[in-house]
Amino acid sequence: MTLPRREMQLSSVPMTATDLIESWISRLEAEQVRLSETEQDAPVVASQGRLLQTTGDLHLYEFMVPAEVTLCADLPVSIVPTNEADTTEGIVLQQTGNSILVQLVDALGAEVSSVTLIPDQVGLVTMSTFRLKEMLAKPDQYHLGSAERLASLLQVQEDQVATFPSASSVFTAVWSDDRPFRRQKLASLAMELIRGNKRILLISPDHQACDEIVGIVGRTMKAGGLNHKTWITRYELPIASQAGGVDLQELGFEAQRHQFYAKSQGDKASLKQKYDRFRKLAPFLSQKEAKQQDLDEVRLLEWRLVTQVRDLQVRMADVRKTLEEFENLPLFQRLTMQAVGKNAESLKQYCSLYQAQMDQLNKELDVAKTNIQQLAPEAAVPRGMRAEFDGLKEHIAKLGGTKKVRELMLAEENPNRQAFLQNRRVVAATSTRVASDPLFGRVRFDVLMVDEAPWIAVPSLLAAAGLVRERVIVSGDPRDIAAARQWAPSQATTRIAH
Repeated sequence: MTLPRREMQLSSVPMTATDLIESWISRLEAEQVRLSETEQDAPVVASQGRLLQTTGDLHLYEFMVPAEVTLCADLPVSIVPTNEADTTEGIVLQQTGNSILVQLVDALGAEVSSVTLIPDQVGLVTMSTFRLKEMLAKPDQYHLGSAERLASLLQVQEDQVATFPSASSVFTAVWSDDRPFRRQKLASLAMELIRGNKRILLISPDHQACDEIVGIVGRTMKAGGLNHKTWITRYELPIASQAGGVDLQELGFEAQRHQFYAKSQGDKASLKQKYDRFRKLAPFLSQKEAKQQDLDEVRLLEWRLVTQVRDLQVRMADVRKTLEEFENLPLFQRLTMQAVGKNAESLKQYCSLYQAQMDQLNKELDVAKTNIQQLAPEAAVPRGMRAEFDGLKEHIAKLGGTKKVRELMLAEENPNRQAFLQNRRVVAATSTRVASDPLFGRVRFDVLMVDEAPWIAVPSLLAAAGLVRERVIVSGDPRDIAAARQWAPSQATTRIAH
């Protein structure tokens, strides 16, 4: 999609970011009107469709279109099957000759003989315009300081770009005609920023360039000892399987999100199993504990009874010994015993009393032993069950208790794309997706890294800059500025998508 040429009046004083954004809003609104009046979004018949891959909820298809049809990258399209089944939505990722790659939200089958594509160029321009308007309407939610740094660069004459101040804590430019060199430089800067706990938005002009720079950054991170799978995500489906020796499919946003939530569901199922087991063991062990308390009390009673019986046996043995030796005791000792009521007759009474008490205690002991025999198996806990319960109890306590666990299990799966995107240190995407996808309007970053900056349209650059707080890093070949004709106000043949 190409905007018409419109000459802009150059002022001796460069425009501020706000002025530049307002200017582009006016031009994009005029482009919307032109696209609507000229009916540019005409249906296109595509054939020989085939499914290339499915990742999560997204499907990558290849279609063949007529030779005269040109569809820009990141263009939203509606797909109408020949049988007029439910229409599905998608975006064009790349066109190579008559072949186009389209990312769809619904599967159409392994092979599709023919479909009708309905492009939405007006919608693409509208979304980009909306983002710029939102930046001006909500300056507290966007960061116009970063846009100001870019605005100054975008208004510099082409022959002065290389000398533009480009080495500061807030703005850095990597200009070189050696593409491998400057991309490796970006990768090295990304490593430093990641180690500094910075969140990076990495944008490229198209999906092929995005795949290439992601591969280089991933390779550099691997060489530096970082797990690139944890830190990088490639927004939308990558069109290449590998780049720089890195498996791009593993870095795809949809693949990572699908894997994360699949694991989350597995964790939830495991948690439910543990919670159900905990709920089953808790009353069982509580009952066992009550039985154990009863058993302990009966055993304590048994110990007391046995102690009393032994004490009585000792006393009886002393009395019997005294009776056997009573007649042979010295007279004075017998008189002393009789003075306290101990004589042969009373000693026999003591024996009878002790025996009666022991008989009663033995009866109670028999009852206690019967109760112990009954309670012992009821209080017994199978081997390993107590340790299992203690482990489950500790795990649930770490999660916040049973109430929190119930809330986690009752909560429906919420594949929050924004929350997942915010957990990645490097988010790589095309500039047009960043400017037109509403998701990026809700996510903020610390640093913007721009790969092949001269090939990116000014509105997309400004929209991306509004999402970063601290620093902007641009990279490219200064000679491409004139070739791409994207920045110079007097050469405003700017393409929104590419």
